[in-house]
Amino acid sequence: MATENTQTSTQPVKAEGSRTGILLRLLYTLLFLVVFEVLRFIVQLIVLVQYVLLLVTTKPNEKLRSFSNKVSVYAYRVLRYVTLNENARPYPFAEFPGDMDPPDQEVNFEQSPKVK
Repeated sequence: MATENTQTSTQPVKAEGSRTGILLRLLYTLLFLVVFEVLRFIVQLIVLVQYVLLLVTTKPNEKLRSFSNKVSVYAYRVLRYVTLNENARPYPFAEFPGDMDPPDQEVNFEQSPKVK
């Protein structure tokens, strides 16, 4: 009778790799840490531009909101990769991610939103 190696879903799968594979992943991680720093700067720039436009027009720029939403999803994917929580390399090695959650329909400035 052959014995089967069964694992329950609660047991983590052991990930063992060669030193070459680990070093290659480390190099990609270092690259994506630099990318993440660039993304931080881009987000800061978007926030400043959005508020300047908001003060001038009194309404948020929808194209900028949509772009910043995509940038934040991309930053999230980069963070998941560098923290070893995702194996797929982010853009440019994969498709640029779309919206994870769409932006709220309205932006409220009068009161803090209630937590659901």
